[in-house]
Amino acid sequence: MARIAGVTLPSNKRIEIALTYILGIGDVTAKKIIAATGVDASIRVKDLATADEDKLREEIEKNYKVEGELRRETLGNIKRLKEIGCYRGERHKAGLPVRGQRTKTNSRTVRGNQRRTMGSGKRKLEKT
Repeated sequence: MARIAGVTLPSNKRIEIALTYILGIGDVTAKKIIAATGVDASIRVKDLATADEDKLREEIEKNYKVEGELRRETLGNIKRLKEIGCYRGERHKAGLPVRGQRTKTNSRTVRGNQRRTMGSGKRKLEKT
């Protein structure tokens, strides 16, 4: 059971895939880390030697922002945008799409899945 950057890697996966369970490491980055450390990419996490595990941990801690540090930086960037009052900051505040996506038909999950159609309003019956 390997634990790297505060994440327990799944023991039955190949190390190349298991590294992607760490926030901030994707497929390409995992391959770069494996190439830099010289660890066999096809080995399973449960078969990983402690020396190889230490190499991977050291490489990740030294050269990559992952997990808590990455989350802190991302939240800090969003907070900065909100504080300076730019357009992207205002979209973050309102909980709307930030990068120019349309909102008339899409972004239902962001807006709370509000479905309003023409006939959904209740009509009041008039007594004559």
